[in-house]
Amino acid sequence: MTPSRRRFLTSAAAASAAVVTPETVWAAMAQDVAAPWALATVDLEADVAPRAMRLVHGRAPIDLTGTLFRNGPGKFRRPGGSATHWFDGDGLMRAFRVQGGTVMLDARFADTPKRRWEGEIEAVVTPGFGTVGDPRARIGSPDDANAANTAVMVAGNEVWALWEGGSPLSMDPADLTTRGFVTLRDDLKGMPFQAHPRRAPDGTIWNVGTQGDKAVVWHMQSGGELISAGLVTLPRASYLHDFTATERSLVFVLQPWVFERPGMPYASQFAWKPEMGTQVLVVDKADLSRTRLFDLPAFSFFHLGDAWEEADGTIRFDVAANKDASFAIEGARVLVAQRGVVPGEPSMMKLITLHADGRAEMASTGVTGEFPRSDPRRPCSRRRLTAHVHGERSDRPLPNGLAVQDWETGRSSTFLFDDVQIVEEAVFVPRPGRTAEDEAWLVAPSINLAEGVTELHAFDVARIADGPVATWRADVALPAGFHGTWAG
Repeated sequence: MTPSRRRFLTSAAAASAAVVTPETVWAAMAQDVAAPWALATVDLEADVAPRAMRLVHGRAPIDLTGTLFRNGPGKFRRPGGSATHWFDGDGLMRAFRVQGGTVMLDARFADTPKRRWEGEIEAVVTPGFGTVGDPRARIGSPDDANAANTAVMVAGNEVWALWEGGSPLSMDPADLTTRGFVTLRDDLKGMPFQAHPRRAPDGTIWNVGTQGDKAVVWHMQSGGELISAGLVTLPRASYLHDFTATERSLVFVLQPWVFERPGMPYASQFAWKPEMGTQVLVVDKADLSRTRLFDLPAFSFFHLGDAWEEADGTIRFDVAANKDASFAIEGARVLVAQRGVVPGEPSMMKLITLHADGRAEMASTGVTGEFPRSDPRRPCSRRRLTAHVHGERSDRPLPNGLAVQDWETGRSSTFLFDDVQIVEEAVFVPRPGRTAEDEAWLVAPSINLAEGVTELHAFDVARIADGPVATWRADVALPAGFHGTWAG
């Protein structure tokens, strides 16, 4: 089906320079009883100018060179009104620039219409994923509500800050200044472009954008130039944050958190209906009208791992699966409130297998985890390793370690800091001239709660249980981000 902005929106209408220092953080928290992990959602009051991070542990890998770009919410609260959900803070792009054993850190807020208006009136008024908003909001198009706060995509000589409900926002990789929203085709301006694009073996990029039971499918060159756009009708209007892909297929996992009624905030439109089970829709990249549908027991999720297809047509991919959507609905509110108990249980890493004969199965590792990442040298190809954050507990939200799952042996290698660390998503960085999956670094930031600062860690994928080979420490604290990418 040929997409147009009118067709997509019509069919979906029914579904629709101060920085934080350790001293200021703890002084503010001392005024009220806050949770030990409250630093994860502290407000950053201004951009962070470039500064050196200090090596505080180990020996810096000399062959580790490049930049870790990361995105996530950086400010939630203003005097006249605040965001009430973790997913609704203003987007803050971070850059950890690694070269010759040294690390430079800088961070800059995405200069969006939302942030400019709310800064002018000193109130968060824009409705979001879990924030109601109020009549002072100025929304003439989806990008007026765009927080540009979720993920990062490198496109040619640009860095794109990604959201879920609108356009990518282009930023300069050198100094993180905002260049403006990206329009991939004039008649598709403002269409949803989600936070988890997938690279194919030929170097092109696939992404989707969803609203209701409609999904626009974007296919782009590596520099972000549009190749084609198509439209897929989904069998149900599920909340969809991530999709995955093989070399030949797109894979949509449709959880039973489904559209029930229009309204704001966005999450209030959905109802958890486990009796519906979970469906997996496989779509042929070459012909979007060719689909296959699989059934699985009910589960909720945010993130999927890279998929691959075997010679007999079997498709496999991993998922950070949860039993329900309680974190999305209420848990992320508790994080912004900085006090209380986060409901629900940690997600569990599981492997989904879709057989060519129509059967589907899901096997659990028994290991808690989120943010699955794999070797970028193997897009859409058979692999054995997944790296993910680890260590989240029911009595302690947010992870404090990393793990590497070996799908061939079934073994999980893990490393946990103590409870004064909040570990963020790790990315694979291949070692120059090497080809094996475990011949790579895992690079991940953390928040050191005891010191009140951000740190950056490099792990050897083959020896994750030994802990970081090097740790650098900043003199500022950045709130917890969501997703990142490595640019070599």
